[in-house]
Amino acid sequence: MTHQQWRARAAARFEVEKHPARSRDGMVVSNHPLASAAGAEMLAAGGNAVDAAIATLFTLSVVEPMMVGIFGGGMAQIRMADGRHLVLDGQSQAPAAARPDMFRPTGLGYEVEGRANTHGATAVATPGTLRGWCDALARFGTMALADVMEPAIRHASRGFVVTPYLAACAGEACPDLGRDPEARRLLTNDGAPLRAGQRLVMADYAQTLAQIAVEGPEALYSGELGARIVAQLQAAGSVMTREDLAQVASIAREPVSGEFRGHRIFGPPPPSAGGVHVIQMLNILSGYDLAGMGFGSTPAAHLTAEALRIAFADRAAATADPAFVQVPVARLISGDYAADRRGRMDPDRTLDWQPGVAPGAAPAEAHTTHVTTADRDGNIVSTTQTINALFGARMVIPGTGIIPNNYMALFDPVPGRANSIAPGKRVTTSMAPTIVTRDGRPRFALGLPGGLRIFGSVMQGLLNLLEYRMTLQEAVEAPRLWTQGAELELEEGFPAAVEEALRGKGWQVLRLPHVGGGMCAIAFDDDGMEGAACWRADGMAIGLGGGLARAGTRFWPDSPAGR
Repeated sequence: MTHQQWRARAAARFEVEKHPARSRDGMVVSNHPLASAAGAEMLAAGGNAVDAAIATLFTLSVVEPMMVGIFGGGMAQIRMADGRHLVLDGQSQAPAAARPDMFRPTGLGYEVEGRANTHGATAVATPGTLRGWCDALARFGTMALADVMEPAIRHASRGFVVTPYLAACAGEACPDLGRDPEARRLLTNDGAPLRAGQRLVMADYAQTLAQIAVEGPEALYSGELGARIVAQLQAAGSVMTREDLAQVASIAREPVSGEFRGHRIFGPPPPSAGGVHVIQMLNILSGYDLAGMGFGSTPAAHLTAEALRIAFADRAAATADPAFVQVPVARLISGDYAADRRGRMDPDRTLDWQPGVAPGAAPAEAHTTHVTTADRDGNIVSTTQTINALFGARMVIPGTGIIPNNYMALFDPVPGRANSIAPGKRVTTSMAPTIVTRDGRPRFALGLPGGLRIFGSVMQGLLNLLEYRMTLQEAVEAPRLWTQGAELELEEGFPAAVEEALRGKGWQVLRLPHVGGGMCAIAFDDDGMEGAACWRADGMAIGLGGGLARAGTRFWPDSPAGR
């Protein structure tokens, strides 16, 4: 199908709001301009895609403080030009003293009494972020830690301008931030929300980053900085110890992979639900001509939503930390299982799907960030990182500027279940940093923030590219839908007639301004690469153009040509 054909058949029409960037020599796409610029600076200095990704992430921990920080967790999919390909798991863990019954459940999902698993020190899990970032740099990067951290330290110490997006997020969290003395001092205007356009300086965090730049990650995991942090958290009720920090290690995992429309899809394995269920849904939908139905049409939207319902039934039953729960990955991504599910689907009615695998996990990070980078040599990084909820535990550790995660919220507070709390257990995630190849060559790399909506949005981004044949910019900005079994969320780009027709198929439709967060993607072709970020965040793609002088070029001021 040509680009013109998909446009002609589309039921949901839209115009892109941002512009892509093209380059031959490197690309950085993140959800903040200053962070993308930090990564591009590393590429311009001769660094590779890993150097660029880590510089971008450190800078995001300053300019996107509501989403990501060094006291969080994440997943990075790394594909090196020499053929090495892995997922580096830097997820957070439950402290060793954590118990399955440490919280008092209210009976409403994962909610507990006193918000103890979402707010304050008791909500903080042992962080894997800094270890993961530094391990990636040490194993696959080319630059020194201090060099990739320099832009982040600069922006934290000098300050940066608050965007309307950050201001809106700060406004949402302001009541909670105002209750914590340090958060009130640093992240509010004396209890009032931050304002778009004001300058935010994070001096304490700049000093923390500078200490890590000199001492390395051990400053946090076994040094004086970590000791101070643990003492502060314990004083506020945490069970975390210095031993918990000292044992933190990233895990190199093999990606899961599957085929769709002649392309191979690589995603993160458990404890991420992302790779498994993206491939599962694409397998199911591979038996339909969605492009022929038309993007955003009632039949295509219904089938896509049904695939989501199936995936979430299985995710709730089976996806968790593989060190604690046996996850049936091979069955979930098999063609036979997809055919079985597809054979039960009704084109005229939504069904109440029961899991086809046996019992497991639950929610996911509500607010995250994503970075996608590539360099001229063929190295690629797709990485999703988070402190879980908006501004994490909604506190700041005094004297450090660190906003810690509230990852304990993602464990089931009821004992005896697959996702119940256990010492050292890794958090289950919906992160889906994805890389796509064709005939062994990279074609796309993408991902986004958005909690439970991440892997469904990645799946739709891949459909947009491989099924509907959209341009990269169209694919990241196209209207999305989402469901995990109850309401069907539709972005405003879907026509009213489609909404009504879906209601006729039994769906409870909820209109939303957006589903998921800002997708950051790179496409590769024979002429180089293209980067795109979508309207759902402050995303920006920055590519390297130009280059060094032609070999042999000289300038002789005393020659006739120079006079």
